[in-house]
Amino acid sequence: MTATPQTENRQPQAHVDLATEILRLKREMNAVILAHFYQEPAIQDVADFVGDSLQLSQKAAAASADAIVFCGVLFMAETAKILNPGKLVLLPDLAAGCSLADGCPADEFRTFRARYPDHVAITYINCSAEVKALSDIICTSSNAEKIIRQIPPEQPILFAPDQHLGRFLIRNTGREMRLWPGSCMVHEQFSERKLLELKEQHPQARVLAHPECREAVLRHADYIGSTTGILTTARESSAAEFIVATESGILHQMEKACPEKKFIAAPTEGGCQWGEGGACSECPHMKLNSMEKLYRSMRDRTPEITLDEDLRQRALRPIQRMLEMS
Repeated sequence: MTATPQTENRQPQAHVDLATEILRLKREMNAVILAHFYQEPAIQDVADFVGDSLQLSQKAAAASADAIVFCGVLFMAETAKILNPGKLVLLPDLAAGCSLADGCPADEFRTFRARYPDHVAITYINCSAEVKALSDIICTSSNAEKIIRQIPPEQPILFAPDQHLGRFLIRNTGREMRLWPGSCMVHEQFSERKLLELKEQHPQARVLAHPECREAVLRHADYIGSTTGILTTARESSAAEFIVATESGILHQMEKACPEKKFIAAPTEGGCQWGEGGACSECPHMKLNSMEKLYRSMRDRTPEITLDEDLRQRALRPIQRMLEMS
């Protein structure tokens, strides 16, 4: 993957209304702005669509605009380019990576696959284009269980790169899988001890958790699922109070959908390296994007995501299988 470097790094002038200018540029470019639930509230509010990885993949696949501006992290923008080779795909900050993707280098994953040649490789979408190209089927937290249940019982499975999601799926499906030992730097921070203390203070609160959390946290959850599932559960539940164990950016959409309800970010162990100036429940990669960077990216048409065509074609096949099986 390569990206066109930014030719300018000048700040927008003080009088520029960023939201107004972003919408103007969107019309001028015939662009669609896609944002993940973990983006800052201002970006979510200016986006055409806010969703989880599966929804964003589906929106990217169906995009009719000339340009896709992806407010998320690199693997998401790469996925949009894989699905839309003829479109301009922009990512406001190219440094917006992912600890799961970084912890599963393509060369090491290739070796891992070679040790189990009879296994089908189901790979979580939080991975690089190179790892996608080495996989048989891509999945998200929304559709992983559905996909695994479609695999014949005699077919052994490799699952990468999130071990906690993998163990959750093993428990739910009863399928044994060989797991890559990766994890999300944010979801690993949630504290079972502090969660139990918080539950004592809010005995009526329901706990909603993402399956990337450790099992010690998941065992106390009333609901475990994707960000979309968490949002839907909060909207449909009769409960008035929720403790939410996922990246805290989701709280913005939850509060918009249910202003009469109370949402509390699940507590973390603290002491995370990126905690200064932000919470440990905030993904430092997701939060690299900003309204200023979004504006500059659209103004300058950079950084642009580009992919080698052979790599793109190889990465496309397992994504297409995911979309078909979803």
